[in-house]
Amino acid sequence: MNIKKFFQAAIAISTLFIGLAQTAQAEIIHQTGDTTGGPTLDLTPWEFPGSAIPFTQWAFTVGTSGTYTFQVTAEFDSVILLFENSFNPADTVTNFVNGSDDDVSPTTSSVAGELTAGTTYYFVVTGYDDPEFGKYQVLIGGPGVITAVPEPSTWLMLAFGLAAVTYAQRRKALR
Repeated sequence: MNIKKFFQAAIAISTLFIGLAQTAQAEIIHQTGDTTGGPTLDLTPWEFPGSAIPFTQWAFTVGTSGTYTFQVTAEFDSVILLFENSFNPADTVTNFVNGSDDDVSPTTSSVAGELTAGTTYYFVVTGYDDPEFGKYQVLIGGPGVITAVPEPSTWLMLAFGLAAVTYAQRRKALR
């Protein structure tokens, strides 16, 4: 083994270890949405007046366990809810992790919580009462990467697309 190859291998290995030893970078996600016309949920188990409040949900996982913060600013009296593993709009108590109503004002809500890497969470934005809906902005931050979990219909569309491409390639090969 010559000296040049030795140093190239040493530099490559050193670079790999330095890259692996880096601390996880914090990530901040900014999203906008609208609950208008969305599906509804019942918050009466939490002693809120609304029983058919429009909501939106976002399923995600985190890459690093730690404290994550969630803040919503909305055009309406907003409520945010965080669920672990699954979310059922007909049962807003099961799998509930944390939630918040008014923070600085009725149109802002924020919460912080310890999240575990690899667990699927559901972040829900809704209103305080049935007529409370509209546009909102979400800011989520924490120590690791925040990744959206695709809905089953997305996986189904991907599977159909791959099947169509495979079929077209096989058909082309047979000609």
